[in-house]
Amino acid sequence: MSTYRRRTRIRAPLEAVWEFHATTDGLEALTPGWMGLDVESVRGPDGEADPEELLAGSEIEMRSKPFGVLPASRWLSRIVDRREEPGYCMFRDDMLGGPFALWIHTHEFYGDGDETVLVDSVEYELPAPLGGRVDPAAVVGFEPMFRYRHRRTKELLEGDH
Repeated sequence: MSTYRRRTRIRAPLEAVWEFHATTDGLEALTPGWMGLDVESVRGPDGEADPEELLAGSEIEMRSKPFGVLPASRWLSRIVDRREEPGYCMFRDDMLGGPFALWIHTHEFYGDGDETVLVDSVEYELPAPLGGRVDPAAVVGFEPMFRYRHRRTKELLEGDH
């Protein structure tokens, strides 16, 4: 198993950053256009279609066709953990179906006064027969995607701070 991690300081309060990331609108706003992401359905833990918040047990079905020309892949993600505590919030999703043998993405948010530290960590394994032999190539794809996500979070949430 390999791990990718990115950390960014956002000049916005924890509550605003957390609220933005707790919905599929946030997911769509933070996905680079070149990934060709289409959120096909979202189900809450009780089976409700299109819930307002992504709670533990929610499932998100997506389709991605990078650059509009690469083969499309389907993803089924599930929120497996979600916590809100004073000064700290997090949620974790895993992949039930998709292009990786393992994908566990932890989104952490640490309040620091009027700012928030955002930390994304992804534990992953590529499918056999690729396995660990190609991990650096996978990281090359992670870096531009997460750099974009963090830069876009700053653009959307920092406003006039």
